[in-house]
Amino acid sequence: MRVNKKYSCLPAEEKGIHIINIRAIEDIGYDQHESTLLNSLSKNPDADCKYGLYFRDGKRKVDYILVYHYKKSSSGRALARRTHHNDTSARSTKQDHPLPGKSVQLEMGESEPPADSHEDDKRFRREEYEGNLVEAGLELEHDEDTKIHGVGFVKIHAPWNVLCREAEFLKLKMPTKKMYQINQTHGLLKKINSVIQKITEPIQPKVAEHKPQTVKRLSYPFSREKQHLFDLSDRDSFFDSKTRSTIVYEILKRTTCTKAKYSMGITSLLANGVYSAAYPLHDGDYEGENVEPNDRKLLCEEWASYGVFYKYQPIDLVRKYFGEKIGLYFAWLGVYTQMLIPASIVGIIVFLYGCATVDENIPSMEMCDQRNNITMCPLCDRTCSYWKMSSACATARASHLFDNPATVFFSVFMALWAATFMEHWKRKQMRLNYRWDLTGFEEEEEAVKDHPRAEYEAKVLEKSLRKEHKHKETDKEKLTWKDRFPAYLTNFVGIIFMVGLTFAIVFGVIIYRISTAAALAISSTPSGRSSVRVTVTATAVIINLVVIIILDEVYGCIARWLTQIEVPKTDKNFEERLIFKAFLLKFVNAYTPIFYVAFFKGRFVGRPGDYVYIFHSFRMEECAPGGCLMELCIQLSIIMLGKQLIQNNLFEIGIPKMKKFIRYMKLKRRRSLDHEEHVKKKQRYEVDYNLEPFAGLTPEYMEMIIQFGFVTLFVASFPLAPLFALLNNIIEIRLDAKKFVTELRRPVAVRAKDIGIWYNILRGIGKLAVIINAFVISFTSDFIPRLVYLYMYSENGTMHGFVNHTLSSFNVSDFQAGTAPNDPMDLGYEVQICRYKDYREPPWSENKYDISKDFWAVLAARLAFVIVFQNLVMFMSDFVDWIIPDIPKDISQQIHKEKVLMVEVFMREEQGKLQMLETWKDKDKKKGENCNNHSPRLSGSHSGSLSSCHSYPVDV
Repeated sequence: MRVNKKYSCLPAEEKGIHIINIRAIEDIGYDQHESTLLNSLSKNPDADCKYGLYFRDGKRKVDYILVYHYKKSSSGRALARRTHHNDTSARSTKQDHPLPGKSVQLEMGESEPPADSHEDDKRFRREEYEGNLVEAGLELEHDEDTKIHGVGFVKIHAPWNVLCREAEFLKLKMPTKKMYQINQTHGLLKKINSVIQKITEPIQPKVAEHKPQTVKRLSYPFSREKQHLFDLSDRDSFFDSKTRSTIVYEILKRTTCTKAKYSMGITSLLANGVYSAAYPLHDGDYEGENVEPNDRKLLCEEWASYGVFYKYQPIDLVRKYFGEKIGLYFAWLGVYTQMLIPASIVGIIVFLYGCATVDENIPSMEMCDQRNNITMCPLCDRTCSYWKMSSACATARASHLFDNPATVFFSVFMALWAATFMEHWKRKQMRLNYRWDLTGFEEEEEAVKDHPRAEYEAKVLEKSLRKEHKHKETDKEKLTWKDRFPAYLTNFVGIIFMVGLTFAIVFGVIIYRISTAAALAISSTPSGRSSVRVTVTATAVIINLVVIIILDEVYGCIARWLTQIEVPKTDKNFEERLIFKAFLLKFVNAYTPIFYVAFFKGRFVGRPGDYVYIFHSFRMEECAPGGCLMELCIQLSIIMLGKQLIQNNLFEIGIPKMKKFIRYMKLKRRRSLDHEEHVKKKQRYEVDYNLEPFAGLTPEYMEMIIQFGFVTLFVASFPLAPLFALLNNIIEIRLDAKKFVTELRRPVAVRAKDIGIWYNILRGIGKLAVIINAFVISFTSDFIPRLVYLYMYSENGTMHGFVNHTLSSFNVSDFQAGTAPNDPMDLGYEVQICRYKDYREPPWSENKYDISKDFWAVLAARLAFVIVFQNLVMFMSDFVDWIIPDIPKDISQQIHKEKVLMVEVFMREEQGKLQMLETWKDKDKKKGENCNNHSPRLSGSHSGSLSSCHSYPVDV
């Protein structure tokens, strides 16, 4: 807390003047100009502490901030707090705070009015908790005299001895004095690397951490007994701000408050409102004039700016500022975006191949040829009439853009691309582990993983209290499956209900499509009837998009609630269960409409005269004459682009801005019009308090994983998906960077050596993509029917006659009663035979309208293709996994070299100790011989000489 200079110039006791009376005089209005003048001439105390980055002494750095709300009953009470907490860092918190239950007598002679009991309870808990923090070695300083009224701040500083103790406990690897040369490439590889470095120099970020290193410091887990191994010449910078905040957070987690009947750590105190926030500070401002250089400003210029979208990310600086877990996310996102470049190029080539060959495609030319005079059966009962196949010419030509032989090649390419991407990321991850000294991190990870969550401990305590009430002697309690059974049942029912809700909404959209198509078919205008299919498809996809975006937000909240009622033991278990539920619900939500179009639409239609009906009135949808692949492409592109533009970008930009504006308006409404409040600059912890709290990386990963599914699962129907994903990710990286640097509070740095469960999800999607693309090519596209016709039924070895081969005939006299068109003469002539897309016997056959042998031939070919394609691509993917080593050869050599060097360092240290001991023994022996050779005449001083001889080793 900041104390005004005019109060701290002379002690009030020496002047004999009461502080409260001085404040009262100022409130009346006297001495206002003099105080302003004194303040302007005196040194600014906020500048000494760099506006909140240091304690008031300007020497101790603020490593962490705790925020709490309090109620001001009067100005005297607020001043009492200010003077009361002035020296908290030098004394124990228990001595600074008033004892619970006792009222503080104001020196004006009036007793303070009784405070709310709930507020008192919170204050008592804070007093005990802060006292325990002081006992743990931390230093605290309070500040309630801020621009945010009713909000107090506790500044926490970790002194050197605490940092050393906790670094040893956490086994933090720190750089030693020993440096070694990194193996460099030789010969041709060296020349190639130098050429690549020169070419890529303009797109490299201008940060020191990103420059290629030729030497590296040997790292070793910090030990207080081996401090001589480390370079401690500058203790202030030995532990950077990220490491200091991590250490303080570990102390905050394990420090408890036991007054309130049960143990409470910082997470429980935050959940119960004892503290309203806890966060480390940003390094300083990132914009404005005369801003001191800091890592945050550098990140804003070289990373969180749209103007540097073409540059590599300064991943090492990101890791230094935000920690390994966030650094790994942005490194993975960068690798994924880079790998999208070749996929986008191949996808564009495939699309251009379709554009170039569209005029040479015989099936689409036959469909567009009006001389064929093919009359198709009505698309709906009664209101729809017969129509010419040539009216679907545009759809047929557009389908060829995505349904051509190059699509099969692209599906195989993308399956191999996914396997290569996973292997490339594993190798990149190993390089980062080596660079960031994360090798051998498993033991530390296990220690962190086993730390129980506060909610779990509270649930266990509640269970033990119930048993104590029943007078049962129990050992250490833990939650069993019986305790969690209601939560498991709720989870199962809730997930089934949500999945069923998604299916119901998709079914509702299907009903909308069928009914809208029938309604538009009644239109009297020919243009309205010709655009029925496009209108229905576009509006239905937009409805699907809106529903998906809304349900995504709902399902995210439901997944978190379902995970909370399970009460997982550790944070790692909580995160994994939350990810599984959220991914399952969002995967079903995003892909169910696409799965329907790809595999179910047009499969259960029936035939003219024997259609399948929903609710006895709605006929099932049919695919267009060119197939459902074009509609699948439209569905996929609109949902993918809509989610990226609306949900991922607009929401990420708009919602934080709106929340920030609301917080600003609330603070502006509560802010008083005091002149001093407007003059003084906000402290760093006040500015950071107004930022949005960090909510974890799960939403960031989730949107990228869903996008990865769009890129790989149905890529056979939309080769341009990698291109749109690439364009989105170029913006996404800078958008996320700007959010982390400018919009969010600084998160606590978390160590991690991989991306966790997300890697397994990616591998699962990659395997599933092979199967889905095999079925899309085989069953959704016309690729297999064309091959069957070309090699089994074509008379001249060309595709001429393919369209006629895929159409069956129907005698209009066989329509069921009440289903025939109301206007059979709509085309201007009487129709006796109409055509429909299916493999069935003609009406003049003995087994009319039965499935023909051509259907079974095509089905057998489709199933054979699925089996061959799936096994071949799976084998090729596994071969890529096997042929590319997970650990780069140079990194494995460097890791081995580090181990050898560390052994050498300890061997030399042991040899030095042995030599020193031998030297001491030799000196001791020589000294003893000299003492024994003294003359008898010196017997008076003999004992003194001996004592001095024996005292020598002790002195050393």
